[in-house]
Amino acid sequence: MNGADEVQRLPEWRVLVVGGASGMGKTGVSRALARRYGVPVVEVDDIVEALLAVTLPEHLPEVHFWRTYPEAARQAPESVVERQIAIAGALAPAVEAVVANHVDTDTPVIVEGDYVLPGSATPGGLVRAVFLHEDDEARVTANYLRREPEAGPQGPRARVSVLYGRWLAGQARAAGVPVLAPRPWEDLADRVVEAVRAPAAGGSAPAPGPPRPAAPVGLAQDPAAP
Repeated sequence: MNGADEVQRLPEWRVLVVGGASGMGKTGVSRALARRYGVPVVEVDDIVEALLAVTLPEHLPEVHFWRTYPEAARQAPESVVERQIAIAGALAPAVEAVVANHVDTDTPVIVEGDYVLPGSATPGGLVRAVFLHEDDEARVTANYLRREPEAGPQGPRARVSVLYGRWLAGQARAAGVPVLAPRPWEDLADRVVEAVRAPAAGGSAPAPGPPRPAAPVGLAQDPAAP
C-alpha cells in the first residue's frame, strides 16, 4: 500500500467503516489504514463472537443461525445470501452501539466486517464509510485460494460473496456511501482515503438519492450501474 506505513495526523473522521463481502480485501486495507493513522481496528467478527458467548439462540436466533443450522451453508447461494442479510440486520444495533461510543468518546477507530451496514455513515461527518466490491467470481475464488490454500478452490463460496457484495454495494450507494473496486491492490488504501475525504471548504457533500428498495438477491442491481 502506498504510504500505508506512514503515521499521519488524526483523521477527520472518528469512525471509518470498511464494509463488503468476504474475500474483498477489507481486512488488509483496514490494517494498512490503522497503521497509517495510528488507530485500532474493531472487527465485526469479534462482536459476533462476544454476542454468541453471552446469549442463547432463543435470544438472538439470527446471530446463532450458522451454529444452530450449519448444514444451511450448503443451500443455494441465493438462500445463503438472504440469511447473511438477515444476520447483518440483527447485528446492526450492536455495531451502531460501538460506533456511537467512539463518536461520544472522541476516539478514532476503524470498524470492518462482512456484516457491517452503511446506515450510520454520513458523507463528510464523523462517521464515514467505504464498501469494497469485486464482481468477478473468478477473482474472488483466487483470493480465497491465496488466503486459504489448504481448502482448495471455493467457487460456491465465491458466488455467495459476489451476490452478497452486490446487495451491500446497492445499500451503500443508496446511502451515498462510496463503493470501490479492490483492484489495483497497490493503491487501495490511498483510494479509500480519497473516497472518504470531506469536501473542500465551500463545497458540499453530494446528497444521496432516495433509498432504493432492496431487490431480491437473484435480481440485485449490477453494482457497476450508475
